[in-house]
Amino acid sequence: MNSGLRIGHLYPSLLNVAGDGGNLMAIERRCAWRGLAVETTRINAGDRPDFTTFDVILFHGGQDVEMEIAAEDLRHNARSLRAAADEGVVTLAVCAGLQLLGHRYVPARGKPIDGIGVLDLETRAGNERFMQHAACEVTIADATEVVVGFENHSGKTTLGPAVRPFGRVIAGAGNNGTDGTEGAIRGNVYATYLHGPVLPKNPWLTDALIGIALSRKASQRVELEPLADEAERHAHDVALEKALRNRGRRTALTPARLALAQRR
Repeated sequence: MNSGLRIGHLYPSLLNVAGDGGNLMAIERRCAWRGLAVETTRINAGDRPDFTTFDVILFHGGQDVEMEIAAEDLRHNARSLRAAADEGVVTLAVCAGLQLLGHRYVPARGKPIDGIGVLDLETRAGNERFMQHAACEVTIADATEVVVGFENHSGKTTLGPAVRPFGRVIAGAGNNGTDGTEGAIRGNVYATYLHGPVLPKNPWLTDALIGIALSRKASQRVELEPLADEAERHAHDVALEKALRNRGRRTALTPARLALAQRR
């Protein structure tokens, strides 16, 4: 069996509000289908690994309460995670993961939650929640594709000059509903608001992350064996159709409307 990947999965039981654990499954399955070994380490509160020893780090979404718990523990791992980012370890951060890798998250009530500053961004809670199928155009290396997912957040994120957007919004709200940006990229750190989970519906993105991680590990470009992706492409196309159906009619639920919708 060929050399594979070592994955660090941050707070797997705490941050899995939208089934984001499916991202790990997508990486594991697509590696297994190619005969690549994967070793996954679950990193829970209180664990203090050396993050530079991983090839891939996954950091997923959660609600405010879980986010506060994760943030308190995360500060003890901040130095190691910043070192991993500086050394080019591939990191996928989703929603709360994106926010906590930034400088801070400012909730509607309560004290600001400090992030660890891996990403040059700040998030402030808004008075509306974006809940909808979404799509954005993403460029990695010399390839550009449409990435689809489901956004569900009230945070409004502003990017600083030290990052670039993960994607440009085609449909949905993106980072803040106004500037057309979605997520953030710094080196091999990829952050997005897209749940779904995002990787199973976007095999191109999954393979791009696997390829970057393997190439970094081998110190040379690694070409992945193509897979038959009919089911994945169908899921992608269905999600894209749903996102485009609401294009230009973005769903932004105010707290009152959201409470009414939940009672129905």
